[in-house]
Amino acid sequence: MNDYIMAFLVGGIICVIAQILMDKTKLTPGRILVVFVTSGVILGALKIYDPLIKYGKAGASIPLPGFGYNLAKSVMKEVDEKGFLGAFTGGIKGTAAGISAAILFGYLMALIFNPKSKT
Repeated sequence: MNDYIMAFLVGGIICVIAQILMDKTKLTPGRILVVFVTSGVILGALKIYDPLIKYGKAGASIPLPGFGYNLAKSVMKEVDEKGFLGAFTGGIKGTAAGISAAILFGYLMALIFNPKSKT
């Protein structure tokens, strides 16, 4: 039960930060996305994101900073194993499952529901 609460709190804090950025700044959602992914990479490189993953579990690993963290972690692992070429292949290997799932489920939702553009 404690894991669920921690995941909710950590994920909720990340979402609150995003909402504050959307409400109080002129940043577009695309730029906020880039800020979050980049912050995950930077916090992962500084070993600050590791404790967040340890305590927040899915609340820290599923949102956008978690994607950046996994991306950077995979690249570093591949560079250690394969050298310079790992900088190009590591990110693809480390995030392939998440990207594939997003594409698949997005496609399925488009088939099930009738998507409409805002007019």
